[in-house]
Amino acid sequence: MPAVKADIISQLQQDILRIQGFRSKLTDTIPDIDLGPVNTAFPNAIFPTGAVHEFLCAFREHAAATTGFVSVLAGNLMQRGGACIWISVARTLFPPSLKTFGIEPDRVIFIDLQRIKDALWALEEALKCPGIAAVIAEIPEISFTQSRRLQLVVEQSKVTGFILRTSARAASTTACVTRWKITSLPSELEDGMPGVGYPRWHVELLKVRNGRPGAWKMEWAEGKCVVIPGNATTAIIQEQQLKVG
Repeated sequence: MPAVKADIISQLQQDILRIQGFRSKLTDTIPDIDLGPVNTAFPNAIFPTGAVHEFLCAFREHAAATTGFVSVLAGNLMQRGGACIWISVARTLFPPSLKTFGIEPDRVIFIDLQRIKDALWALEEALKCPGIAAVIAEIPEISFTQSRRLQLVVEQSKVTGFILRTSARAASTTACVTRWKITSLPSELEDGMPGVGYPRWHVELLKVRNGRPGAWKMEWAEGKCVVIPGNATTAIIQEQQLKVG
């Protein structure tokens, strides 16, 4: 009887993870988003799709770095087909720059709105469309109730959402599966080479449901996001997790 109970509990845990967007390599046929060692932070070591992710980017320089990193994630999802919807109340993105991260700008639908209320409505409606590869929204803030509505939507549609929170105020608790903070790092050139090096970021996974928060230094090079050798850290950030709730 104890063995039967343990099997039931294990199956329930896997069912809950699947509903929340965490997949299993044993049964999954969807190509994974390869972030190298970062993937070990997620349950089953797979980046959670069909979920909502939030990024804290209160400063302009953080917003620029975050846009690049999120474009990498969206580009991976778009390789499987489907378009991307980009919603904003104050968009500063230069669409041709998306080609740097493997995204053709004509596959992105930009929706520019003036009111946050309208942007949230558009975000929820976009996440309901199963044919969409990814939905990105640049909005100042989002409440727990609003984020919970979005999470319930993607659990049905299996669309992946990325929210870039641009408010400088303290981040409130949300129902998003992960919380990130992306900051830029100086690029490096090979000796004697002119120009500008590959984009580099300090990637902080502040919160991940049922996973392990951590921090990594990463570079977008030759069409792939890789951890910079000798500079990666995967320690749990318990203090930061407590601060952000």
